[in-house]
Amino acid sequence: MNNAISGLGAAGRSAQVVSSNIANALTPGYGKREVDLASRALTGGVTVAGVTRASDPALLAERRASDAAVAGGDSKVTGLQRLADAMGEPGSPQSIPGRVAALSGLLTEAASQPASQPRLNALLDGARALAGSLNAASETVQSVRLDADRSISAQVDRLNTSLVRVDTLNGDILRARVQGNDVNGLLDARQAEIDSIAGIVPLRELPRPNGGVALITTGGALLLDDRPAEIGFSQAGAMSPGDALGGSLSGLSINGLPIDMTRNSGRMAGGSLQAAFDLRDRTGVAAQAQLDGLARELIARVSAAGVDPTVAAGAPALFTDAGAAFAPANEVGLAGRVALNAAADPAQGGAVWRLRDGLGAAAPGPQGDARLLNALGAALGASQPAASAALGTGSFSLGGQADQVASSQGSSLFRAEQDRTFALSRSSELIARELEQGVDTDAELQTLLLVEQIYTANTRVIQAADSMLQQLLEI
Repeated sequence: MNNAISGLGAAGRSAQVVSSNIANALTPGYGKREVDLASRALTGGVTVAGVTRASDPALLAERRASDAAVAGGDSKVTGLQRLADAMGEPGSPQSIPGRVAALSGLLTEAASQPASQPRLNALLDGARALAGSLNAASETVQSVRLDADRSISAQVDRLNTSLVRVDTLNGDILRARVQGNDVNGLLDARQAEIDSIAGIVPLRELPRPNGGVALITTGGALLLDDRPAEIGFSQAGAMSPGDALGGSLSGLSINGLPIDMTRNSGRMAGGSLQAAFDLRDRTGVAAQAQLDGLARELIARVSAAGVDPTVAAGAPALFTDAGAAFAPANEVGLAGRVALNAAADPAQGGAVWRLRDGLGAAAPGPQGDARLLNALGAALGASQPAASAALGTGSFSLGGQADQVASSQGSSLFRAEQDRTFALSRSSELIARELEQGVDTDAELQTLLLVEQIYTANTRVIQAADSMLQQLLEI
């Protein structure tokens, strides 16, 4: 009777565990349970020694590292795609290289018939469109940087909150163990919480006494041990081209100590947090510098000596820095300030004939004079070294320099997409391996059939014992 009754208890507990496994087969963070049975030495029968939660720490660490790589790759590709879109679709007339090519073509058309008012108007529209495209691209770059700054703030808040939750679960697990309660549900909750932040920064889980864990980044930054670390960051309210790390933009700190986020091998590197810092402080800054370099090249070419003799020394030419002449020391943010000279824009009180006769001309000249239009076209098409270091070395026309910038953005995006594809493939493989070690519903159903047979067998033993007792009582 003792053997059979204990067997019924073990079968009931086993059925409960199997049903829990099947019900949570697709629950993230759930670890498969297995019942541990032991024989009862004094009274006979079987007892449930405990319920073991299956887990592979090495595989879990690899999968979390891949989660960080995927999250970082997603953030990087999203940001680079926006930067590439700011330059425009390759080959599109609305792209910056397309606007430069269109302006060169319009100069050629206007020079062929300098007396044509429609062609001068078209040239005016083309010049205004190019300046507007540079302005819009600069605004997009700063929007990407500002969004990255906001993302950093949100990720830091989430990281701080999750570290406190994991610390709380460590305490709950300790108390449950002391009281002799089942801690597997708490272990599931803790794993799910850690998994939820694994994409922010690559984490390693270190065991501590009584079921607790410490968290450390793969770069060596301690995030949780006796107590959670305090991650510090101050969000920016706005973003301008001159904002930079160490100046108006906040860096990252752990317990008040600054963390270097400018290196891809730093203590917090490898996840979406590092990708956001890269977009804000490196990739976005470089993209803005290239746009500023193009704007400087545009202004410098039309302002070169001999191009427009009517422009006085120190006065702005066809393209200006917010209406004034450009100063080389003021290159940062120039793409957002470049504008068409108001003297040639009727909407600003100017006259379109100055495109043909000179920005400094007081009155219209001969309508058949195309010398200035030809000079402007030659200036844009001349192959020469760039004035801005952001455009690199080599001699190109303005259109060639614009193509180089667009190609650079496209290449960076292509490499980032390749890296993300690799990270996704690796992550998929690790997730598949983790699922193989998780709940197998077919195997659980087979176990349930076996439990049913055990339950039936123990029931028959009790029925047989009851029948014998009844016969003894009838004697």
